[in-house]
Amino acid sequence: MKDGMVISVSKSESHTFNKYNCAAIQLLKGLGVEGDAHQGKTVKHRSRVAHDPTQPNLRQVHLIHTELFEELEGKGFEVRPGQMGENITTKGIDLLELPKGTILRIGATAAIEITGLRNPCNQINSIKDGLMQAVLDKDENGNLIRKSGIMAIVLEAGKVLVNDKISVQLPKQPFVKLEKV
Repeated sequence: MKDGMVISVSKSESHTFNKYNCAAIQLLKGLGVEGDAHQGKTVKHRSRVAHDPTQPNLRQVHLIHTELFEELEGKGFEVRPGQMGENITTKGIDLLELPKGTILRIGATAAIEITGLRNPCNQINSIKDGLMQAVLDKDENGNLIRKSGIMAIVLEAGKVLVNDKISVQLPKQPFVKLEKV
């Protein structure tokens, strides 16, 4: 699997839909992005907290591939890094095709483990009406495809900077397809 790179890093201290671009983010082992509203060992997404606040936080870091923004631009949607709530915008890796348990090594020391797909919500239409439908698709069997990024947990702490290299370490086979988390 080829390496990728970091295009942008973003965070938000409050539960806003979009996140703000930064020069760097610090990943904290077992917690997520330092200073981000979704940082923590247990769930921080409001709907999940309301359901069961003791659930483990499998959504500590949100990644989206910049290739999605290019696809959306072709459909008339202008989306910028951080605008869809991701912490790390990547280039060169087909994030949606990675199996569960894939480890991404980012920069000098950071490592994250992919836990699943982001399940987009209607808030995404606050960017532009119709965007929610544009990030959903169907495969040849009619199964729903979620394109709005992947979620991960932090295995090893580290600073993540724009232009950092991302290396992919696939888990042992058989691979487990990503599901929404």
